[in-house]
Formats: sequence, C-alpha cells, structure tokens
Amino acid sequence: MIAGILRETGSENRVALLPAETAAIIKLGLEVLVEEGAGERAYASDNDYITAGAKAVSRNEVISKADMLLTVNPPLQDDIGLFREGQILFTVLNPVDNREWLEKVRQKRVTVMALDLVPRITRAQSMDILSSMATVAGYKAVLEAASMLPRFFPMFMSAAGTIKPARVLILGAGVAGLQAIAIARKLGAVVEVFDVRSAVKEEVKSLGGKFIEVEGAVEDAAAGGYAVEQTEDFKKRQQELIQERAAAADVIIATAQIPGRKAPVLILKETVGRMKSGSVIIDLAASTGGNCELTQNGTDLVVGGVKILGRSDYPSAMPADASKMFGSNILNLLKIMADGKGNATIDMTDEIIAGTAAVHSGEYASQRVKQMLDIKQS
Repeated sequence: MIAGILRETGSENRVALLPAETAAIIKLGLEVLVEEGAGERAYASDNDYITAGAKAVSRNEVISKADMLLTVNPPLQDDIGLFREGQILFTVLNPVDNREWLEKVRQKRVTVMALDLVPRITRAQSMDILSSMATVAGYKAVLEAASMLPRFFPMFMSAAGTIKPARVLILGAGVAGLQAIAIARKLGAVVEVFDVRSAVKEEVKSLGGKFIEVEGAVEDAAAGGYAVEQTEDFKKRQQELIQERAAAADVIIATAQIPGRKAPVLILKETVGRMKSGSVIIDLAASTGGNCELTQNGTDLVVGGVKILGRSDYPSAMPADASKMFGSNILNLLKIMADGKGNATIDMTDEIIAGTAAVHSGEYASQRVKQMLDIKQS
C-alpha cells in the first residue's frame, strides 16, 4: 500500500509525519508519497523526506495514488472529488464542526480514521493525539502567560523587599491542565485548580497544585475520563467559587471542554471585571466557544486591563515537536493495522479501530460520531 502525506492548508504549521516517522512507516512495508513542501513549516525539507525513503510529488498525485492519506486537519472540500472508494484517511476530524464534509466523504466510501476519537484506554495511550497536543498547549500557555504578565511568577527576596509569587488559576485538570500545573509550579507560581472530576484530585496535588472542589459534581464512568455536563445548581455554586478565586488570580489558564459540546462558560464578564489590571486569561477552549464569556477564538483582547487570549492553535506554534508527537501517535496506530506485508486492514472487531473509524464502507461506524451527530443508523 501507498501512504500519502499532505501539506496542511491555512495557518497550520504542523505536518502529519516528519521524516523520522516516515522512515519507520516504510519499515512496515509501506511506500510513502509526500506532497512537495509538506514539512517546510515544521522545519523538514523535501530532501529530508527523500533521504528517509519517500518520494516528493504534487498534491494531486499524492491523493490519486495513495491508498491512505495522512493529514493533521481534514483536506479541502476541493480535494474530495479526487478521493476514491476504499481509501483510508487519517485526520483530526472534529465531527460536529465538519459534519457536511464528513457526509461527502462517506458518500465517496472513504474510511475516515478520526484521530481525535481514539478511545482513551490503556492500550491506546500511545495513539492518543488529543493528549499529545494538549501537552503542547498546556506548556505553551503558561510560558506565554508568564511573558505577558507584568509581574514575576516566582517569589523573590531581595534588598528591595519581597516579591510575592504569582497566583495561577487553572480551569480543568485534563492533560493540558496538568501540564500547565507542572510548568507554572516549576516557574514558582502558586497554583489553584478546578475540575468537576474528583479522580484528578490526587494528580493535581502530586504536581503541587491546590485542588478547589465544588461538592455535588456529576461524574460518568462511561465518559472515558472526560468531563460531562453538570446540573444548574452545581454550575451556580461553581460560578460563585470561581469568581472568588479569579479575583485573586494573576493568571487564568482555561482548559475545560466537553467532547462534542460547547465549552462550559466558567468566567463571566462580571468575573473579568473583578480581576486585577494586568492579569492574563489564556483560553485553550476558544475553538469550542471558550471558558470565558468574552473569549474570541484567535483574538487577543484587553478588557479593563485584563488580557484575554483565545488560543486553540498552540500545537501549530510549536510545529517541530508537535509534529513529532503527532507522527508517533499515527505510527503506533498503523502498527496495529499493518500486516507486515505492506498492507493495512480495518478490523472493526478491534475496539481501537472501531472507536476511531468515523465512517467505513459507506456507513457511519463510530458510536461516538453517531451520538455527536444524532445519526439514527444501526
């Protein structure tokens, strides 16, 4: 089989596979075509790919010849006309946002392996792209906040007096939140953390954060470790406590998201109004509406002296290592699909494959996609 690596469009700087991971895929018996210039923004040249054993060709040739296509984001609508039945596309799908695109691809009878739907089970940890990219986002968010804050992060004691450490409030203790805790603590900040999942309390404490708990949170073991929608009473009590802690914070890193749903609004306009001038809010949930009521995705705002950054593209801002992690995740997924003879099979009896395949054989396959899109199909 032939694997094809496509160049990303728009402002995306990552690439699905770097040369090192390309060489590893070739060792699985696959041929690799790479679109010319695909790795440039991730600091990998066409010659690097050629040295790894790939061939650099045009976009149309990659799409027309490849049996499987590897991308970070779904290809352009114009590319769909070049797809053919039986091709396998690996991409971060975002099913709700790309519903119409997915329907067109389904009609072409292309299999879409949605990398953002890889089940969160122990066996699939090495394939979990969301965790990999969240690690990048949590790291980068704290560094940017530290550079923008007009105060030190650590405590300083000098002849000029004592400088108190910055106070950082982190909303959501998923992978991005936990990484943010670790980096903020390393920089010397005092860190407080909110999360509706009591299971993360010990992880937060082990990293040096203080877990701020609101009693009565709804938890669902079937949610695969993700947060779930909360009751109105809980949201009201949570809002009151967050407003209190936000007023004391110098930095807020907002990471709370619910798969397939709009991000919960945790920081109201009134909350921002109570924060100190010079404070910084970095909203990593910006692409799904944001945890802050004032967030605008991809936009920097200043409201009452408070900087509000809507950031959902931090992995693209660190394309070298983000692409390396992304490619490693794809490689590990391909390893369970490859037969050692240069072929990759879609085994729907495998829980990882069944959970990741959004559409297959002209049908919606993933149960999570059916739920997200309200597809009434057996």
